[in-house]
Amino acid sequence: MTGRTPRITSFVRAAALTGAAVAVLRATAPGGRARWERTNHAGRPVGLYAGPAVALAAAVGAGRVLPGAVPAVVAAGVCGAYDDVAGAGDGRRGLRAHLAALRDGEVTSGAVKLIGVCAAGLLTGGALKERPVDKVLAGVVVAGAAHAVNLVDVRPGRAAAAVLALAAPGLLREGPGAPAAAVAMGAAAAVLPGDLRERVMIGDMGAHALGALLGAAVVAGNGRAGLVAHAAAVVAAAVHGDKVGGSAHARYHSCE
Repeated sequence: MTGRTPRITSFVRAAALTGAAVAVLRATAPGGRARWERTNHAGRPVGLYAGPAVALAAAVGAGRVLPGAVPAVVAAGVCGAYDDVAGAGDGRRGLRAHLAALRDGEVTSGAVKLIGVCAAGLLTGGALKERPVDKVLAGVVVAGAAHAVNLVDVRPGRAAAAVLALAAPGLLREGPGAPAAAVAMGAAAAVLPGDLRERVMIGDMGAHALGALLGAAVVAGNGRAGLVAHAAAVVAAAVHGDKVGGSAHARYHSCE
């Protein structure tokens, strides 16, 4: 495959797999519907099927076009799922809150997620880059992108729309980063309509998996200068974004 074909194929496959996974989970509801359905902040019923669906599509798609990204995507999804469950009643949101708790000797679900995603980001950076400095920068970009996408998940459809917007420039570049960006876009596009209508939500699991894949696509398509710029951007988002998104994030994810 040459030219735009891998990108189109990657997009279509990811969108199709995401849609199919959502349909299967909705039809079977493993463990019972009470595990998968909640009442959101606005009193509307919302399904949690989209999170596992986009994480699965992101991991499978990454395996096809950018295998080095798979550990980060899987780890980010698993850590996000853990936080979705274990941190459901925890009102603390954002990097600073969980680091403060860690300093006080409390290991929150958010701290577990942070450590896991950072470790997976460094592992992926090691797989995608050769020089030590680039490996570290790549790890920062992957982990930071996962956090950044989750950070904007404060309203219905925000995270999926952000992935579409942020991944679009990557489609214009040559190399393995472009098909990986297309995978993230395909998975996000498949759940965006339902997310906007507040019928499904991707949660931390979906947001982190998509963000990690988006970060890996950036790493695959950039040299050191690009890595430095993107690393600075995601660190700034982590430091300043918590102030803006924390309370809104808590309200959006307060499901019963």
